[in-house]
Amino acid sequence: MNTCPGPREIAAARAALAMTDPRLARAQAQTPVFEWRARTGGFEGLLRMIVEQQVSVASAAAIWERVRDGVGEITAERVLALDVEALRGFGLSRPKARYGHEIARAQVEGRIDYDDMARLDDAAAVAALTAIKGVGRWTAETWLMFCDGRSDLFPGGDVALQEAMRWVDRAAARPSEKQAYARAEIWGPHRGIAAHLLWGWYGGVRRGEIVLEEPPP
Repeated sequence: MNTCPGPREIAAARAALAMTDPRLARAQAQTPVFEWRARTGGFEGLLRMIVEQQVSVASAAAIWERVRDGVGEITAERVLALDVEALRGFGLSRPKARYGHEIARAQVEGRIDYDDMARLDDAAAVAALTAIKGVGRWTAETWLMFCDGRSDLFPGGDVALQEAMRWVDRAAARPSEKQAYARAEIWGPHRGIAAHLLWGWYGGVRRGEIVLEEPPP
């Protein structure tokens, strides 16, 4: 596992990003200090990301608690020992229950080795994860950021990031996924810090803690 950026690294990267791209200066000035979103890695971390997708924060927490209570130690073998209907009984949708089996099977069969992930570059690591049915690019990139500590990935398919990018550029419309990836190129090698900055800014605006002057239509 890579080492997650610490407070000094994050502060330095934020300053460098605002210098490299002055359009980020507003987000940099308005967003308080934040920490890296470090999470449990390995199979457990990937399963949790799948469980939590496309549901509210409160629902995700409740479902994950039921999964942990029902499965016990979160391992690939224990998940495979339960059928799809048993997993659905914890609150998972049928597709998510199936994807849980898919990622468990990938580990048991040796198609993914989380301990060996560090030797892969970002592109190869994303490819290894997305080769598993049910793991999309966004899931792979966020797992690598939060669970493996990689600091130069930017999940361009994230709608919150796309909206924050719209604010950055004072644009009338959000960028497409392809445009978001292209726009983020200038933020390397700190694209993960840029993502955290934009998430923090977006969240502050949505909670009413930051006043955003909307761009003209």
